[in-house]
Amino acid sequence: MKNICVNPRIVKSICVYPRLVQIALAAVLSAAIPAAAQQPPPLFRSGRDLISIDVIVRDRDGNVVRGLTQADFEIREDGRPQEMLTFSFQEVTDSATPVASAELLATAEARALEEARRASPASQSAAAVEPPRLSSDALAGRRLIVLLFDVSSMQPEDVQRAVDSARKYVDERMTPADLVAVATIGSMLDVLLDFSGDRARVAGALATLAYTEGTATPPVSAETAAAEEEAAAAEEATTTDSAELDMFNNDVRLRALKALAETLAPIEQKKAIIYFSAGMQRSGQDNQVELRAATNAAVRANVALYPVDTRGLQAVVPGGDARQASGRGPAMFSGRGVAQQFERLDASADTLSSLAGNTGGRAFFDTNDFGEAFARVQRDMSAYYLLGYSSTNAQKDGRFRRVQVRVKRDGLRVEARAGYYAARDFAHTSRGDRETQLQEQLFADVSATDLPVLVTGGWFRLSADKYYVPISVAVPGSAVPVAPGKTTVTLDVLGFVRDEQGRPVGRMRETLRLPAGTAATLAGKQVLYQSGVTLPPGRFGVKVVVRENESGLTGSFEAPILVPELKSAAPRLSSVVLSTQVHPAARGRSDNPLIGDGVQLLPNLTHVVGRDQKIFFYFEVYDPSIEAAAPEVRASLAFYRGKVKVLETPAVERTAIDRPDRNAAVFRLEVPGDAFKPGLYTCQINVIDAIAGKFAFPRVTFFVR
Repeated sequence: MKNICVNPRIVKSICVYPRLVQIALAAVLSAAIPAAAQQPPPLFRSGRDLISIDVIVRDRDGNVVRGLTQADFEIREDGRPQEMLTFSFQEVTDSATPVASAELLATAEARALEEARRASPASQSAAAVEPPRLSSDALAGRRLIVLLFDVSSMQPEDVQRAVDSARKYVDERMTPADLVAVATIGSMLDVLLDFSGDRARVAGALATLAYTEGTATPPVSAETAAAEEEAAAAEEATTTDSAELDMFNNDVRLRALKALAETLAPIEQKKAIIYFSAGMQRSGQDNQVELRAATNAAVRANVALYPVDTRGLQAVVPGGDARQASGRGPAMFSGRGVAQQFERLDASADTLSSLAGNTGGRAFFDTNDFGEAFARVQRDMSAYYLLGYSSTNAQKDGRFRRVQVRVKRDGLRVEARAGYYAARDFAHTSRGDRETQLQEQLFADVSATDLPVLVTGGWFRLSADKYYVPISVAVPGSAVPVAPGKTTVTLDVLGFVRDEQGRPVGRMRETLRLPAGTAATLAGKQVLYQSGVTLPPGRFGVKVVVRENESGLTGSFEAPILVPELKSAAPRLSSVVLSTQVHPAARGRSDNPLIGDGVQLLPNLTHVVGRDQKIFFYFEVYDPSIEAAAPEVRASLAFYRGKVKVLETPAVERTAIDRPDRNAAVFRLEVPGDAFKPGLYTCQINVIDAIAGKFAFPRVTFFVR
C-alpha cells in the first residue's frame, strides 16, 4: 500500500495513509422559490438561550418545601444577578392519566451515529440530525426515565441482573406518571423502545435483552471462533476509519450519553437516565475531553445520570477469584496484590461517580439490590422547582459559569447544580483571534470534540533520568471537511505536556498543509502527526487541539502519560509500539528511537490492521545482563484469540548491544497480517534475559479487519 507523505522531518512527520472505505454520497436537492408578486412585510425573529435549573428546596427535617413563589428565589451567575424568565413547580402524582407513548428519542440513534463516525462536516450533521419539536406542556406531570444498558461493558450475568431488576420495577413500582424508554450501547446507540407508559410495551422491550447480550467476556474456546470470524467479516463492511479510533476506549459510550442528553434538551423539565454498566475501564486511550463534553451536555439539557454498577457486591480475594489465574510471587503475601485489585475496581467506578456527581444524580455501587436506584429516581423527580433565565454574559468562550440559587427565607436548604459550561463558537474571526481561540481551546476544561482526534505516547530511555516520549496525533480523513473546489487542506495542531503541578514541560505547534491532489481522496486516509518531548520519570498529562481552518471544525484529546522509573524492574523494557508502515527518514543521529537505518516506523494509533499489511512490534531492552562481554536476550510473540493461542513466533536472540548510547538491545519483530483471520487478538511479548534469569510479558491488543 503506497504512502503519501507531506513535509517529512527527523523528529516530526506528517503522513497520510490510504485505506479502503465505503463512502455514501448524499445528493442535496434545492427547490426553486418563485418570486412573489408583492413584497411581503418584513418578519423579525429573535431567540434567547434559556438556562433551565431544577431546584429542590428542603426544610430542616429534609422535607420538600412547597408553595414558594418566583419572588422567593434569586439566581446569580458568577456573582451577577440574573432575571428569572420562567418559573414553575413540577409535582408528579402517581394518579396521573396513563400515556401510551411519546416519540421523543426519534433522533437519538442518528445523533449518536453521527457523533461516533463523524463522517461529514458539522454543518451537514446539524441539518441531518434536527432536534424534534416537542411540547413540554403535554409532558408536564410526567417522569421521563431512560433505562440505558451498556452491554459492551457487562458480562452476560451482569446483563441478566440488570434486566431482572428493571422488570421488577416495571411490574411492581412503575406508575401511570412514568414514561420509560429502553436503549442499549454496544458498538453504537440502539433505542429499543421510545418513551412509553404502557407496562406491556416496556416489558416487551426488556424481554429482547438477555444474558446473551453481554459482550465483555472474551471468547474462551476455539469452537466459537468461526461464528465470530463471520461476524467480524460482516462488520468490516461498515467499519470506517473514524470508528477505529474508538475501538479501545470509552468514547462511544460517552457520545451515546451526549446524544441522549441533546435529544432530550428541548424538554425543559427534569429527565433521568438510569445507566446500567459494569464500569468504564480506562485503557490509556480515553479522551477526558469527551467525558466533560458528555457531562456538560447532560447539565445543559437538565438530565441527571444515575449509574448502577451491575457487578454488585464484590469480594476481593487475595489469590484472585475463580475468573482468573491464581496469584504468584511476593505480591500475594505482601498485600500488594489485593491493593491492586481495589485500585482496578475504584478506577472502573471513578467515571461513573463523576457522571453522577456532576449531573445531579447518584451512583450505586456495591449492592445486589438495584431497586434503590429506581426509588431514588422517582423520589428526586416527584417535586421540584424549575427556574429558567437567560445569561447576561453573551460571550461564547466555553468557560465554566458558576450558578448560585438562593431562597430568601431562613432555615431552607437548596439542592441545585453548581453551574454549566458556556458554548463556544467559531465565528468570523481574524487570524489573531483564531490563534487566541486555539489557545483557549487548549486551556478550556470543556473543549470542542467535533473533529475526532486520537493521541498516544510512549517512553524510551535516553539515560538514567531522561526519557524520550514520542507523541503521535491521528485524525481520520473522512472526518475532515473538504470545501468544493479546494485542492489543499490546512490543519492547525496545538498541544502541550504538563507535569503533576500543571506546569508546562513541552509544547507542539504545527500547521499541516496537505498538498494538492490529496484532498480528493482524503476520505480514504488518516492524517498522522508525530512529535516528541524529553521528560524525567513521573506522571504527566498531554492535551492536543486540532482545527481544520476552512470550516473551523475542532477536536481535542487529553490523556495522562506515565513515564516509569526503570531502577528495580528487570528486564527493563520500553513501551511497545505497534506499527504497520515505515516511512523514509533522513539518516543521522536522532533521539527518536523509531528512526533508524534511514527509515521511520509509523505508529498505528488505532491498533486496527489489515490482512494485507505487515505488523511490526518495536521495543527496547535496557541494561541486559552481560556474560563474556555479550548479553543473551530473547524475545518471541504469542498471539491469543480470547484464551486460545493461535500463533507463536520463534524466539529472536540478541547477543550484542544495538544502541550503546542507551545500553539497549533493540527488537523489531515482524508478522504478516494474513496470518490472522478477522477478529480481536492479544499479542503477548515474551522477553527473557537468559543470563539474569528474568522475564517480562507485556501485552498489546489489536484488531484484524
